[in-house]
Amino acid sequence: MASPAMRRFPFQAMGSYCEIQFFDPSRIDARKRLRVLMDELARLETKYSRYREKSLVSAINDTARTGTAVAIDEETRALLDHALTCHEQSDGLFDITSGVLRRVWDFNSATVPGQEQIDELLPLIGMGRLDWQGNRLCLPAGMEIDLGGIVKEYAADSVANLARSIGINSGLVNLGGDFAVIGPQPDGQAWPIGIVHPTNREALMARLQLNAGGLASSGDYERFFEHEGKRYSHLLNAKTGWPCAGLRAVSVCAPQCTVAGSAATIAMLKPVDEAISWLGELGLPHVYMDQNGLIGSPDFDSRDKATA
Repeated sequence: MASPAMRRFPFQAMGSYCEIQFFDPSRIDARKRLRVLMDELARLETKYSRYREKSLVSAINDTARTGTAVAIDEETRALLDHALTCHEQSDGLFDITSGVLRRVWDFNSATVPGQEQIDELLPLIGMGRLDWQGNRLCLPAGMEIDLGGIVKEYAADSVANLARSIGINSGLVNLGGDFAVIGPQPDGQAWPIGIVHPTNREALMARLQLNAGGLASSGDYERFFEHEGKRYSHLLNAKTGWPCAGLRAVSVCAPQCTVAGSAATIAMLKPVDEAISWLGELGLPHVYMDQNGLIGSPDFDSRDKATA
């Protein structure tokens, strides 16, 4: 029997560079398994993308116009329950209804809205305003939801779980820098992962070894603008409507990539001191960079300390 060989499959999905890599002795079988994984990824993107007119998220958002409730399946209800947990743990900063703020915050034009424009939208934000009618959901007029802060990490977990179920024992899923481990390398070694430095794309902020679970990152380094000497992050405070001014970047390891991603996002939304304290209390391996470029982590440093 042939020894398993590394099979690497790069592709674009969910607006990001992605890669699935796993060990398989047969190139033909590897491609068959890849197709199964890609179908699952396409299913989730089709179902939850707010950019697709026929997605479930678009159907939910359309209820704000029609007043007609939409049936919510078990998978979606679990995602919404997770979003509610994140909302509670972040004291309301993590809110999937805050996407309405994009109506006045245009990061392409780099313009700063007036307070009155923001104040008009704040009443449309709040997970407590979702109208549940049994297993059906209807949004109040003007509201919308956006699961973009959860779905990519959830998709990484889902693909990794599916991979194991179809016989892949060793592999790694990378969806735009969010990772889920299928299984350690054939010799039992962990997967080496480098976290890109927020201000120097040719350097690394940290290195780590990941043999299980997931790793996710969040930061303001890819979408922001500067106006009159002030930096405006794309991460918006659901309570005030203004960009957050906390940490520059956060990466978190957790048993699931979904949990890691939500933890990283919540940390980015909090003020710096609160974020660092909250990450410590959370007890998950993490690394962060503050606005002064200081890198900190109690678990792995900016060079080569390993973490499981």
